Amino acid sequence: MPLAKDIWRPLIVEAPIEAVLRAGTVDGFACRWLPAEGYLRFLADPFGIERDGRRHIFVEHYDYRTRHGTIECLVMTRDGSLLDLRPVLTEPWHLSYPFVLEAEGETYMLPEAYRSGRLTLYRAAEFPWRWEPVGALPLGHVAIDATPVFHDGLWWLFYSAADGGERSKTGALFAAWAERIDGPWTSHARNPVRIGTDGSRPGGTPVVLDGALVIPVQDCSRTYGGAIRPLTVHRLTPDLFDAELGEPLAMPRSFAPFDAGLHTLSAIGDATLIDVKRKLLSPRSLAVLARRELAKL
Repeated sequence: MPLAKDIWRPLIVEAPIEAVLRAGTVDGFACRWLPAEGYLRFLADPFGIERDGRRHIFVEHYDYRTRHGTIECLVMTRDGSLLDLRPVLTEPWHLSYPFVLEAEGETYMLPEAYRSGRLTLYRAAEFPWRWEPVGALPLGHVAIDATPVFHDGLWWLFYSAADGGERSKTGALFAAWAERIDGPWTSHARNPVRIGTDGSRPGGTPVVLDGALVIPVQDCSRTYGGAIRPLTVHRLTPDLFDAELGEPLAMPRSFAPFDAGLHTLSAIGDATLIDVKRKLLSPRSLAVLARRELAKL
């Protein structure tokens, strides 16, 4: 277990995700930091939906002292005022990557929960505060950071896999397709459709740019969540997959000390959500974590 801990913090970039991808950087755009958490805690993996002029931002809330992640929602005005912040989804297992989407007249969330051994789709029973499980999506793998998108008449799901070792978690991209968001899902004929820690694990909202589907993926070749890179898909059918990996998204120097990584790029209305990380290593953090390990023993 590494002694230096990743501490993530999300931001709102006041520009559409297409503009950020075209620029290849978030430098030059106005940014708003989301609230910071307490010591050895962080918010990460921001996804959102804008309704009635309010931004509903769903994040992973993680505490190193419990090593457990839950999903929270921040409700904010467009000028950055925080109106509400509450937990919305808690399970016995770790939750993260709360991908939210609207489909077929409903609002869904597809959080990463690989420690449960399955990928569960949730429906908003009372948006944004109450969610109910619709059912598990069988894929033949235990999915990590599952990323759905409706494209060319089909639902597509891109994900990494937890059941192939550490290399599969960050270095292999799988795909599946379906006619409905709740399935049934069929695995792509060429799985894994991409291999390489430089850009295989999904990391945000797929968008269509210049007629091509672009999937934000994580560059984990140097460190976990080291950068986001655009994966431009040139051919996508149930039998074919051809894509080109772009350059890493650049970060401003002003983000320091949160300049050690960026691993989410997602759309919310005409703005974009990202998260960036710093490394934390201090005598206090080591003492807190040591006490936790002793308590477990």
